[in-house]
Amino acid sequence: MYMIFNKMTAALALGCAAVAVSMPSLAAPAQAESDSARLDQAVLALRSISTLKADFTQADRSGQMVRGELTLKRPGRIRFEYDDSVNMLIVGDGKSLTMVDYDVRQVQRWPIRNSPLGALLDPSRDLKRYGTLKPTANPDVLSVEVRDTKHPEYGVITLIFVRDASAPGGLELVSWVSLDSQNKRTTIRLANHRYGLAVPNRTFRWRDPRPKVRR
Repeated sequence: MYMIFNKMTAALALGCAAVAVSMPSLAAPAQAESDSARLDQAVLALRSISTLKADFTQADRSGQMVRGELTLKRPGRIRFEYDDSVNMLIVGDGKSLTMVDYDVRQVQRWPIRNSPLGALLDPSRDLKRYGTLKPTANPDVLSVEVRDTKHPEYGVITLIFVRDASAPGGLELVSWVSLDSQNKRTTIRLANHRYGLAVPNRTFRWRDPRPKVRR
């Protein structure tokens, strides 16, 4: 079955736009914190993740949606495995993101640093340097917009965290919104987070669907 929205749009946007997030009412922190301190918390939360598995939903600007499972292993590795209705795979191996479309036997690849997802995966991308804390209605929800003003072609990603004492660093990444340089938006929401699982590096390999050329 062909993906319900353009595959390349989704893939490029994965790899940003501020978003209004509706969260349950939580108790306010005992003491107001500076933006710098809250950014430090977001940096710590990301760096504290060794491995993560989570269910995800991915939606485009029109609201069309697909589902799958995300696997993250720091530094730099990520895998988006879609459900059976989408015969596609997106894998990051620490250096590049690869989109494998098994329906049409195509493989496309681009450097992680050129993708909005570099904010999550590129160890050289300083979240505090490129990130700006955006206001939210809930003090226990952090919204961090990450953009490289010198490279607008990299796009923008807005990461949404919720305070959770059981999550690494005390914050749980619950969603992000990516906006690429063509203004194509993709929203990812995570659920059922599982941290610290053993994830072998072969998880981030992929089967090449392209026909072999005989010489």
